[in-house]
Amino acid sequence: MSTAPYAPMPGAAPLVRMIAAQTALETKMLLRNGEQLLLTVIIPALLLVLFSAVDIIDTGQGESVDFLAPGVLALAVMSTAFTGQAIATGFERRYGVLKRLAASPLPRWALMTAKTLSVLVTEVLQVLLLTAIALGLGWSPQGGPLSVLLLLLLGTAAFSGLGLLMAGTLKAEATLAAANLVFLLLLVGGGVIVPLDKFPDGVQSVLGLLPISALSDGLRDVLQHGASMPWAHLGVLAGWAVLGLGAAARFFRWE
Repeated sequence: MSTAPYAPMPGAAPLVRMIAAQTALETKMLLRNGEQLLLTVIIPALLLVLFSAVDIIDTGQGESVDFLAPGVLALAVMSTAFTGQAIATGFERRYGVLKRLAASPLPRWALMTAKTLSVLVTEVLQVLLLTAIALGLGWSPQGGPLSVLLLLLLGTAAFSGLGLLMAGTLKAEATLAAANLVFLLLLVGGGVIVPLDKFPDGVQSVLGLLPISALSDGLRDVLQHGASMPWAHLGVLAGWAVLGLGAAARFFRWE
């Protein structure tokens, strides 16, 4: 007695295909969410246009857009990798989505990989859009693309780890409130719009160790001042990335 062939053959898809499919799904869900689009696209773009066109804050010598564009790029990374991911993952955890996905053939680490890849895809779109707006406002970027790429990747890793840590340890409502509060606080005190040298000396040293400050100042050193490789800022971001991702892997609760 012969066994009838089945097409397609039963069983899990190859791991790479599963990650790609989950990445596409996560990206579509992110781009269809109005609140996420507000955080990731509309707010950074409005801040860039408003503060570049209206002389509200003293950004030092040169054009305002040269100071603001790197900071807004850093803000875009934070809004996607930290705020948006924390809120979305927190509510997925609350509604049992993560629990069900964890029972699928897709490994848990692969699910987190897909979420990270989705963040990277969204950030590419953000960077392209904000760069186009900044160039239209007269931005003249300096420096090399390798330094910018390293800063963005380490910044994404740092904020992604912190976002997943928050989403995996707090209740969804607490995550929503805390993520938005952190976003607002770092927008004001992270060197995005207001230069750090406007703060008292004792505060500057503390604010300079924040991941948003390291990312915005690092991008500014490269894109505004033409620095080759901002090792100090890269070191701060690497430290936050190791701390955040390590803590998220250790304390993340799926239920």
